[in-house]
Amino acid sequence: MSVLPITFACGDYDRVATLRDGRVPVEGCALTCFDMEPEELFPRILKNKEFDVSEFSFSSYMLMAAKGPWEYIAIPVFPSRMFRHAAIFVNAKAGIAKPEDLRGRRMGVPSYQMTAALVARGLLADEYGVKPSDMTWVVGELEHAGHVDVPPGLNVRVEHADTKPLAAMLASGEIDAMMTATMPSTFNGDGKVARLFKNAREAERAYYAKTKIYPIMHVLVLRRSLAEQYQWLPASLYKAMEQAKQHTLKTIDGHGGVLPATLPWLVLELEETRALMGRDFWPYGVAANKPTLDAMTRWSYEQGLTPRRLAPDDLFVKSTLEQFKV
Repeated sequence: MSVLPITFACGDYDRVATLRDGRVPVEGCALTCFDMEPEELFPRILKNKEFDVSEFSFSSYMLMAAKGPWEYIAIPVFPSRMFRHAAIFVNAKAGIAKPEDLRGRRMGVPSYQMTAALVARGLLADEYGVKPSDMTWVVGELEHAGHVDVPPGLNVRVEHADTKPLAAMLASGEIDAMMTATMPSTFNGDGKVARLFKNAREAERAYYAKTKIYPIMHVLVLRRSLAEQYQWLPASLYKAMEQAKQHTLKTIDGHGGVLPATLPWLVLELEETRALMGRDFWPYGVAANKPTLDAMTRWSYEQGLTPRRLAPDDLFVKSTLEQFKV
């Protein structure tokens, strides 16, 4: 039987390792895998549409989906997830001791529409009543000077930091705070830059316990023409990604007391995580992620990134809307 050649681009995560090395096959497909960081991968998807299947920014995907059918369509597989309390940094001398102190401040962000910032703004608004319109947004490059565009139609005050990197501006006090997915170089122990949430781990655990939201950073997208031509393909990809993830979850359970990763308290961390989030704490599928998807589509609309609140039908291949049993 002939197989369909597929190019697959994704970060080098443990949850896709067995798919990459062939231990978990994608039924009906022969994969050619590419390993690259989001900073390279996402522009290549947006500009050149280079890969058949790819990891992609969830916030950017919602922006594209809101405009109408795009060249790619998602399946409910989430290669990257992360809580974002720890992604909010402040100038240590700015007098910002709690989230409410951000009102009236200058907040830096490397990309207004980036998923990390979408989530950070959402949790500030939902949990602390601090809205995006309460701050002035300073948009620029994180570690070098350069201009960064923002989506049109935002109902917030925006300034551009074209001549200085945001990381340096935060340390000098030219901006009061910053949201960033990448730790700024000026958060280096010299005391000039601090996290807003001093104990971010506990804040994030409490947030999940209250909301059941585990933020999605990246989603898996598939070339729409392939999804339409080969209607079995979305299910094959979903099943393979789920099997690869389950292999990782089984691996980190340990083998006879041997740590599979170089983390001394991995076993205890896994026990604590499962006590809070369940055995499969990284779920795929729409039903298992309803609180998260509801929140993120709402935030995108409330923050002026999408003109309407998107539904699962707008985002995912219809055949993948029901939870698969793998």
